[in-house]
Amino acid sequence: MTKRLDADDPCPARDGYAMPAEWAAHARTWMCWPCRVEAWGGPDGLLRARQAYARIARAISSFEPVAMAVRAGDAAEARLACAGKVEIFETQLDDSWARDIGPTFLIGPYGARAGVAWQFNAWGNKYFPYANDKGFAARVAAAVDVRCYRAPLVCEGGAIHVDGEGTLITTEQCLLNPNRNPNLTQQQVEERLALFTGARRVIWLGEGFSDEETDGHVDNIACFASPGRVIAGVPASKSHPDYESCIEAIRRLSEARDAEGRKLQIIEIIQPKKQRTDWRGRMLQASYVNFYLANGGVVMPAFDDAHDERARETIAQCFPGRDILQIDTLDIVEGGGGIHCITQQEPAEP
Repeated sequence: MTKRLDADDPCPARDGYAMPAEWAAHARTWMCWPCRVEAWGGPDGLLRARQAYARIARAISSFEPVAMAVRAGDAAEARLACAGKVEIFETQLDDSWARDIGPTFLIGPYGARAGVAWQFNAWGNKYFPYANDKGFAARVAAAVDVRCYRAPLVCEGGAIHVDGEGTLITTEQCLLNPNRNPNLTQQQVEERLALFTGARRVIWLGEGFSDEETDGHVDNIACFASPGRVIAGVPASKSHPDYESCIEAIRRLSEARDAEGRKLQIIEIIQPKKQRTDWRGRMLQASYVNFYLANGGVVMPAFDDAHDERARETIAQCFPGRDILQIDTLDIVEGGGGIHCITQQEPAEP
């Protein structure tokens, strides 16, 4: 049950904190070493996932420090696979999606930092156990010595994206889902998002997406490239089950105003041409929108697809001056997420 939010409850916005944009300077990137065999379809899938995570960690480490959370028994393997390029943070874990279980970091008065620990229920009680992941955000906040606010909202980091100037995008399919916040209205969810991220405008991008694993996380659909500019994925074929939902999301974005009153510029990125299924037999949720902005670089996915290079060119145009590293991500997406899903930025102190 979602906790009642009282007027005198501590929350970030009342204390002057807000969520910075992903392109703000980072102190480090947080990741979690894969450990739930079930998510990858078996030991072989888990091994391939670990190898893929290590490739991403090594790539990000060329731009900024990486902290890899690992179970104690996996520390030696993770250190070796990452070629010693990551800081090992031994802790208890149930799964490996740092974006969703890690703290949403905030910047406050005089450069103070804090973190939000959202209520976590394993994407609508899809996996058990999840008690270790539920407490992960607070443990990371303690490790970097920042205040941790516990939000009265079931949410995952991949469900929200911000422009750093008060605008937040999300989907009804996720945050209004009966498996997340059944007792909250859309207005109540917006209020909690505002109080715990500093958002002044929430733009809802709809529902009907085929992503059953996360129930329509926005980081597979659209993201900010800068204030006033949004990258939105468009399926390569009108026969794709997400085509109408994505077009509706773009329509909503094009009609919306951000927190500063600006109309949004929409940059469309054509999604992979080939439609694949994952080990479960479900549509593989391969999205070029699911990239990560590191200090001075972009680490983005490749899918052994005819549209990989076209996507790279689009991202390079969106982020001039940044180095673009494109890395095969099929073994990560098999588990239900992408590069953005396995990373969580910790902002640098101003």
